[in-house]
Amino acid sequence: MDTTFPDAVKLYPLKFQPFYKERVWGGTQMRDVLGRDVPHSAVPVGEAWEITDRDDAESVVANGELAGTGINGLLKFYRKDLVGSRGMKFERFPLLVKLIDAGEKLSLQVHPDENSCRELGGGAEPKTEMWYIISALPGAKIMAGLNRKATRLQILDLLDSPDVVSQLQVYNSQPGDAYFIASGTLHAIGAGNLILEIQQNSDTTYRISDWGRVGSDGKPRELHREKGLKAISFTNRTTSRIPGVVSQTSFNRKFDVVTLCPFFKVADLRLTSDWIDRTNGESFHLLSSVCNPFAVGNGECMVEAAPGETVLIPACFGSYTIKPLLDAGATVVKTTL
Repeated sequence: MDTTFPDAVKLYPLKFQPFYKERVWGGTQMRDVLGRDVPHSAVPVGEAWEITDRDDAESVVANGELAGTGINGLLKFYRKDLVGSRGMKFERFPLLVKLIDAGEKLSLQVHPDENSCRELGGGAEPKTEMWYIISALPGAKIMAGLNRKATRLQILDLLDSPDVVSQLQVYNSQPGDAYFIASGTLHAIGAGNLILEIQQNSDTTYRISDWGRVGSDGKPRELHREKGLKAISFTNRTTSRIPGVVSQTSFNRKFDVVTLCPFFKVADLRLTSDWIDRTNGESFHLLSSVCNPFAVGNGECMVEAAPGETVLIPACFGSYTIKPLLDAGATVVKTTL
């Protein structure tokens, strides 16, 4: 479409139309928990790509004067005003925001780092990601990272057995917990999880095991064991779990979740009243609603976000206010570069 771009001073909080992805392991919590009008299909929906700048999936603005405009067009026109000084090196929007709705457990998989990508070639892109647990059904698990006793040989021997889980760090899912999944981490999301995922703009995944499952065509899904085994970091045995806040609060609080990652920074905002913040030109802010709606903007423009939605605050926007729309307050995941 032909777009007339307003001056950067008129940029405003942006919402985008999600891309719904059918997955053989998809669930129903986007509909049941978030109240989303998720498309019905023979294969369940497992992912909603909330913000994405890929060849096969480019987010389109859903609100305001720029409605219908692709995110890559915004980036090319506004550059620093949209992504900030830290984002100027990117030709595409640098992050991909997803909701993952796991009715069944996902495959056991790994994402490569930059060194692995250079070695493996084939258009591989590095991917580090962060998961924030929005909701978890009873018994839901997260499998992330090798346990201290795991060996390469044991993993190879158990790849075709469900006992391969014995080589992993396994956690009980708890809403509010987060997981930092550095590239090279062997991982799987268990059934019953609804997750907000923040990741590098990459779609490279190496499936090590699919638990003997078949796809919608009745055939086993493709595995990528040779590449995946080269991508696994066998020396990294650190914990991926970042425990969430348990205690209730009667005032606004900010909890740092991811601070040392070179690709993104994440904070957990527990709000009981208005929260004043600002972009300073270094980075955009992504504000994701975890539970309960909020409105965000300044005196001239306020945009509402329902649970599960993400709002992009341009780097040039300056001061803004987040307003919880219910007496119960709001939980907001804030992401920056």
